Amino acid sequence: MPKRRSSKKKAKTKKTTTQESDVQLSLKERLALKRTRDRQRKALIQFAGIAGFLSLVVGAAAGLVAGPKLGLGAAVGILYMSLSFKYPRYALWGFLIYLPFGGTITYTIGNSPLLQLAKDGFYIPALFGIYQYCQSKKQPFIISKALLIPIIVLFGYCCVVLFFVNGAQQLNSNDELPFFLGILGLKVLMGYIPLTICAYHLITNKQTFFFLMRLTLVLIFSCCVLAFMQYALLTVGICEGTRAAEGSDLFKATLDARCLVGGALLYSPQQGQIRLPGTFVAPWQWGWFLISSTFLCFASAFNEPAVRWRLFGMASLGAVSVMAVLSGQRIALALVPVIVVGLLIGTGQISNLKKFIPVAILLSVVLTVAAWNNPEIVEERVASFQSRWEASPPQQFIVEQFEWAIYENGKLLGNGLGRATNSGRALAKTALVETYYPKLIYEIGLIGTFAFLAVVTTLTMQTFKAYRSVRDRTLRSYGASFWFYVLFISYNTYYYPLDVDPVSVYYWFFAGVLLRLPVLDKEKSPDDSEDDVSSRKKRKRSRRPLRTRAKTFA
Repeated sequence: MPKRRSSKKKAKTKKTTTQESDVQLSLKERLALKRTRDRQRKALIQFAGIAGFLSLVVGAAAGLVAGPKLGLGAAVGILYMSLSFKYPRYALWGFLIYLPFGGTITYTIGNSPLLQLAKDGFYIPALFGIYQYCQSKKQPFIISKALLIPIIVLFGYCCVVLFFVNGAQQLNSNDELPFFLGILGLKVLMGYIPLTICAYHLITNKQTFFFLMRLTLVLIFSCCVLAFMQYALLTVGICEGTRAAEGSDLFKATLDARCLVGGALLYSPQQGQIRLPGTFVAPWQWGWFLISSTFLCFASAFNEPAVRWRLFGMASLGAVSVMAVLSGQRIALALVPVIVVGLLIGTGQISNLKKFIPVAILLSVVLTVAAWNNPEIVEERVASFQSRWEASPPQQFIVEQFEWAIYENGKLLGNGLGRATNSGRALAKTALVETYYPKLIYEIGLIGTFAFLAVVTTLTMQTFKAYRSVRDRTLRSYGASFWFYVLFISYNTYYYPLDVDPVSVYYWFFAGVLLRLPVLDKEKSPDDSEDDVSSRKKRKRSRRPLRTRAKTFA
């Protein structure tokens, strides 16, 4: 009997010692974490102080020379670009948050071309910051060697066009700036390709990946709510819209009719005309935001591990569907339901009845209630879509654009970078080409168009291999939705979504996320989306004494 008591005492002593060591270890971890946070806070204060002082000096000098507005803009720009370089990950999160509200911010503060480029103040310094980080940690900066070669070829060819076409035009021009137009055209064409690298290095683990998707859902839902408020203010008459316009102005979106958020809009109910910009600069950008959001919301609605976020994904998908009807965007009205059905079949979710039925019921209820309460709006949108299709069938329009670009304006090296880019019309004369690949043929010729096709084709193949190599069902389903988005945008030629926000950002960014999924798939412990880090640590600590006691008894 005494021996048993002593053995029990020894086991109890060992158990107490183990628990104390666990407490001491956790205390050390907390102290180390506190010291790290203190160092980071101190470094942030020092760096922000230096950057703030320099920005004030430069801003004051610019204000004395060019006026207070330019001085203030220079000071703010230098400050947040410096912070973006120092903290590239936070800058990229800021970049993603700013993107859908950029048009609203631009026209709220003032319509300045510099404000339209403000988001690049987050992205470009962050890109250099990530490069510096990879160099210091001896990590590879380039994520795909197969993609690197076609990008270098395209960039080299575009440089030839810039110097020999745009440069020659600059020598023969007195009142235009075709060379600077070419630089802008090159930025529009290839400027956001490095976002694949940024996204790849931003998503370090599954927890970060799910945070990205949840943040995206919040942004999409918020934009849809603001767009609905815009629609409500127009319908009740608080915002005038284009009701009082005359003649052809009744059918044109204008900045003077701006309401609550976004930029130029068209609202002439007496003519059955409505084109809302949502939170973006122009209506058609809002339409492509809804199209892009369909892919992202669908992925979360079916694959989000947390139930509450999955329900929020369903609600966001419903909000996108409703705004596709209310906003008057014909292309969104046509493509959103087609994309949903295509993803159901392509990703295999239609066979997953446990997830498919709730989403189908929710969407059906939302759309049925909306259509029941507003039958005239639905009829009007459908009639507008049919009349547009009959007046100019998309397939015929695309063929005509190709014929015009190849046979009437076809040149070996094209007409110059930026010559069909609307954002560059302040620098030189530009042509309006409303389809993407005819636009490329007009600007950089057939050779350059095939070089760009080589880039997007290689990207499509690499992302396909990446998502097919993922074994985790959740990540694989996310990857399937992203890949269909990459495939759809890569070969879409109707309008030019790859030239402007948001597709110019989402396409390259989520391609980088998709390339990262195989790395996330190799994580040993699955992401527990419902629990935080502290709760997982508590479970680990609670298991340690049991293992120790088992060894003691053995």
